[in-house]
Order: sequence, then C-alpha cells, then structure tokens
Amino acid sequence: MSFSQDMDDEYEKLIRRMNPPRVVIDNDSCKNATVIRVDSANEHGILLEVVQVLTDLNLIITKAYISSDGCWFMDVFNVTDQDGNKVTDEGVLDYIQKSLGPESCFMSSMRSVGVTPSMDHTAIELTGSDRPGLLSEVCAVLTHLKCNVVSAEVWTHNTRAASIMHVTDEETGSAISDPERLSRIKELLCNVLKGSNKSRGAKTVVSHEVTHTERRLHQMMFADRDYERLDDDALDERQRPNVSVVNWYDKDYSVVTIRSKDRPKLLFDTVCTLTDMKYVVFHANIDAEGPEAYQEYYIRHVDGSPVKSEAERQRVIQCLEAAIERRVSEGLKLELCTTDRVGLLSDVTRIFRENSLTVTRAEVTTKGGKAMNTFYVSDASGYPVDSKTIDSIRQAIGQTILKVKGSPEELKSGSQESPTRFLFGGLFKSRSFVNFGLVRSYS
Repeated sequence: MSFSQDMDDEYEKLIRRMNPPRVVIDNDSCKNATVIRVDSANEHGILLEVVQVLTDLNLIITKAYISSDGCWFMDVFNVTDQDGNKVTDEGVLDYIQKSLGPESCFMSSMRSVGVTPSMDHTAIELTGSDRPGLLSEVCAVLTHLKCNVVSAEVWTHNTRAASIMHVTDEETGSAISDPERLSRIKELLCNVLKGSNKSRGAKTVVSHEVTHTERRLHQMMFADRDYERLDDDALDERQRPNVSVVNWYDKDYSVVTIRSKDRPKLLFDTVCTLTDMKYVVFHANIDAEGPEAYQEYYIRHVDGSPVKSEAERQRVIQCLEAAIERRVSEGLKLELCTTDRVGLLSDVTRIFRENSLTVTRAEVTTKGGKAMNTFYVSDASGYPVDSKTIDSIRQAIGQTILKVKGSPEELKSGSQESPTRFLFGGLFKSRSFVNFGLVRSYS
C-alpha cells in the first residue's frame, strides 16, 4: 500500500513538472480590480487550493470564471483588497505567484498561508450543543488546567457549536505533550460540552497536526450534521440563502445556483463544502460586485455522476445553506486589543456571561505579546444588546481596549423570485434541464 501511494505521488509530481501551473496577474485590463489567471493540470481540490490562497490573504473576489473540463484547469479571478482597491503590494503579488505558479509544484500540498505547523502549540477541537456561557465555561476549564489560549476560532450554527483552540503550557509557553495531562484536558472539556444536553453528542480532539482552521471548522460542523433543520426552526425562510440544484442530463451536470447576501470568504465556504462532499466543479461563474452574490456551479460527483436522487439534492441544498450561514456575523461586534496574559480570554468571556451575553462567533489571535480578539455577541434572551449592558462591559474590561463596532447588520434577502438563470447558457447549445420534482428555493 505504501509503495503504491509513493508511486501515485511521484506520478502526480511528474505530471505537474511536465505541465507546470501558469499564473498571470494583470492590473491593467480591469478598471477596478486585479485580474488573476491560473492555468494548471486539473486535479480534484485544485480550485479550493486557489480560492484558499486568495482568501487567506484577505482578498475580496468580486468575479470569477472557472472551467476545468478535461485535464486542464483554467480560472480567472477579479480581486481587490479590503478597501476595494487593486492589489499592488509587491509582497502579496509575489506570494500569489509562488503559491500558485510553477514553484508550487515543489512545495507541500498545503500551500495556504492559513496552514501553519503546530509544534509550538497544542490544537484542541471542540464540538457540542451551543448554549449561553459555553465559551466562558471552556475558557475557565483551560485556565484552571494552566493552559494559555494563544489563538482560537469559534463558530455557532443551528444550536451547534464548534471551535479550534491553540493552547500552550502556562509555565513553559510551549505545546503540551504529556499524555496524562492531555487526557485530563480532553475529559474535562468533553464534560463541559455535554452539559445537561444528552440528546446530542459532544466531541473533543487533541492533536499536533497541521490544519487549516476554517476548512477544518467546516468539516467538524458538517460531521456534526449542523445542516439538519429542526422542525421548529425559527429562522425565517426569507433570511436563508437561495439555493437550487437541477440536473442537465444532456451534459451530465448538476447545476447549483446560489443567491445570497455577499460577505468576505463566501466563495471559499461554498467551494470548500462542495469539495468535502466529493463533488467536482467543472464550470463556475461568480458575480459578487453588488450587495448580493450570485454563484453558479456545474458539478458532478467524483464518481462521474450528477446528483442521483431527491434525497441527495436536498442534502446538497442543506449543506450549502449551512456553509453560508455558519460565518454570518450575527450580533454586535466587539474588538479587544490589549497586552496578552494567561486567563485573559477566561476573564473577558466571564464578563460577557455575567451580563447575559452569548458569543455567536469569535476570532482570537495573539501577536507580539498583543491579544487581538473579535467577538460577535447577542443577548441571551434573543433581544438586541442594550447600550447600558455594553457600557457596563466596557467599564469592567476597559474603555480603551474594548471597541464597539456599530450595530449588527441583520441578514436581509435581496433576492426576488425569478426564473433560474444560467450564466453558462451561451456556452452550450442544448438546454434540457431536469429537476427532481419541485425545486425548492429560499428567497
């Protein structure tokens, strides 16, 4: 088995050397965006790698055209920086060339800036039922166990919560390697995650593996089946993304169309989900220049078949809805910037809990001795966060180190019901589409 795997790896390297990727970065042809063209030998997951590199650099993809029929992969991306300007930073442009161009053939398969070795910390993966104060309880346990959280990302969706935390030993500042201590950490955290809810499972994994945090969070929530809607789901259907899946049997494609409010990293989230569900994107057209994003994918399963049944179609729809909703920034945005110390995250989240706030999403980073944390919080009772509550929290934490970034934007549906349109329609002559009964759409 090992010999066969090595042979496959060597064959893949040979193909890449014979057909090296080509990257062209053009700042002249488009008035308001940098155009990046990527041509390479086609392989499953290559689209996700490219999108991952661009989004990890915090670039905004406003338009994209993807075509990968046969053995060749051709992509065109229109990108801007966070301020909507063309990308002119030579360091960023050089990194794109090295990550996606010919030199990438000799790099490891993990080429994203978001993937870093974890020899200096221990990664803890957590999944379980969401509830008010959960993050505070987790952080309190870690502080009690003399673990310092150096970075973390927390997502919540559909009553479920997932987090990846990178921790170090409080005394040594290095990764925790003692098996007995790791077992104790795992046991106590799992007990916290379970809480009083015995109907859904909780899971804690401790590792030192290399991982891309955001992709791993998608995989964790997918494995936790957060895409399954509850019968009493209170989310207004008009607030959900508009997702449809129809089959085009003349071309053996399933055509996925998505309309939703645009936001950063939206393309990554959908491509990541399709890839992890073992679907191959043969063609795609992305338009996200306005407040609404339109995505269209022509896909087949890795076994070469389009979507085969109504059950499979519904599952694709549900999983894409979930992928889009997980990163929606619900709640009031709070930014914390201060000198890092052991127990800081535990103290801050305890103050949130004591003021009846629940954390819906969080990003925790530490750089150069500084803690730079972003929290999205909401009232535990479901009401808007009261200004007096925010004042109380800022007094407890510090007026200068905790910033309130305005009122939360409510998810709005900018889409209207209209016939399904296919941006690739002119690419093919025949247009015989077949769906599985009624195509459900959310508008």
